Amino acid sequence: MRICSAANVASVVLLLAFIALGSAKKSGDVKDLQIGVKYKPKVCEVQAHKGDSVKVHYRGKLTDGTVFDSSFERGDPIEFELGSGQVIKGWDQGLLGMCLGEKRKLKIPSKLGYGDQGSPPTIPGGATLVFDTELVGVNGKTLNADNDDEKSEDNEL
Repeated sequence: MRICSAANVASVVLLLAFIALGSAKKSGDVKDLQIGVKYKPKVCEVQAHKGDSVKVHYRGKLTDGTVFDSSFERGDPIEFELGSGQVIKGWDQGLLGMCLGEKRKLKIPSKLGYGDQGSPPTIPGGATLVFDTELVGVNGKTLNADNDDEKSEDNEL
């Protein structure tokens, strides 16, 4: 009898683990920072490093697709010192090594975003954040118009 009940308990635990895993995948939540390169210039002449002053265009979304902020629509990229804590940790980590003109999709877990408290009213507590980003300036250097005809990479997350 003990073997049978132990097997039943193990089956139930395994089933619950699969259900929990399935729920996390359906909601789009992630546990670790995910970086997808959407476009990279053929030549990377300028790269973003810790301490650099960077300008970034972005569109921030929740995993259900709700846009909570976008510099693209405002036409005004954010400027900050990379790696100094002026932005969420997911950005400080996810933009390192980015080339001028590069576009990345960042999936940022709550722990590297706004945490359990969120940023009411637009970002709920515990939210995974999805950012479409484009590096448009590094230490005063900006994009040239001739970058438009370069090939793009599309590594979907």
